[in-house]
Amino acid sequence: MVVSAGLVDLQVNGFAGIDFNTETITADALDQALEAMLATGVTTCLPTLITAYPDELEARFRALDAAVSASRLGPAMCPGYHLEGPFLNSGAGYAGCHPPGAMTAADPALVARLQSLVARPILMVTLAPELPGALDLIRTLSRGRTVVALGHTAADFSQIAAAAEAGATLSTHLGNGMPQSAHKLENPIFAQLAEDRLQASFIADGIHLHPAALKVLLRAKGLDRAMLVTDAVAGAAAKPGPYRFAGMDILRTPEGAIRLPSGSLAGSALCLDQAVRNIVRWGIATPQQALAMASDHPLALLAPALAAHGLPMPYGEVSWREDLTVESLRLGPIERRYGPRHATFSTTETTRGDQA
Repeated sequence: MVVSAGLVDLQVNGFAGIDFNTETITADALDQALEAMLATGVTTCLPTLITAYPDELEARFRALDAAVSASRLGPAMCPGYHLEGPFLNSGAGYAGCHPPGAMTAADPALVARLQSLVARPILMVTLAPELPGALDLIRTLSRGRTVVALGHTAADFSQIAAAAEAGATLSTHLGNGMPQSAHKLENPIFAQLAEDRLQASFIADGIHLHPAALKVLLRAKGLDRAMLVTDAVAGAAAKPGPYRFAGMDILRTPEGAIRLPSGSLAGSALCLDQAVRNIVRWGIATPQQALAMASDHPLALLAPALAAHGLPMPYGEVSWREDLTVESLRLGPIERRYGPRHATFSTTETTRGDQA
């Protein structure tokens, strides 16, 4: 039996049929999602809100924060939030499923206003550093110990270096949020791989990135500076069928992809324990390395932000079977024990990369 720290998911938009990007989320619904997340070994997560217009973000943050505060599991599992956007590149291919019309130049006042509405801190912001005002926002956020990540960006080598110099420390789901027509070598992926001051997160579902491509990316960035995220939406840990995500209709396919009616990807159905099993099965990492990428590495990245807000370090612990399924976990007074192969509806067999 292997014992690890509890898994930490820095990017989760919804889970088990529940969309976090809605102003109607309730405490009971959030508990349903978090209980399902526990079954995958996740003891800490940052509920993530994606690009929306300011009034929508305000309503969604208010609802999410109220749900976390009133839920059974939220106070223990959700120390804060991840804001992915709206300061992203609206160009074709870079925007992904985010609504381009809601994207804006970097606006510190908007972040401050959103933060003023919620009891828990916005611990991470993902933005595109080439936008007007982005470097100043990175400096402001990093001085406050907010984790600044780069994503959905068309930045070149010099702009990525400037962002790292300003305080950015992470690439969000590196390898995605890119057009198919990008330059073969001089592109934001290579620029972020080349920047040693950036760590990187990856979606290891075999759909967003082909396993062999992920292997190359991880070799370039280094396992010690990489972490696993899900970018999960409501269709994760749920049956194939239609769901909602940030006001959009999405479909979880039988193959485990999450798609818009156009066919484009919109988040993932990945569970974090499955991401661990995937990179072990693909020969990319040992079980210990894979578990560290889903627990120790993201927790270390978050540690300064947690300390700055006077928040304790999460202390979850997970016991794993030999097949890397969760046997039991403990998070303070919360304890769970699971039967063999309890985790269902996860992405289990994926063979090709796709576009996001």
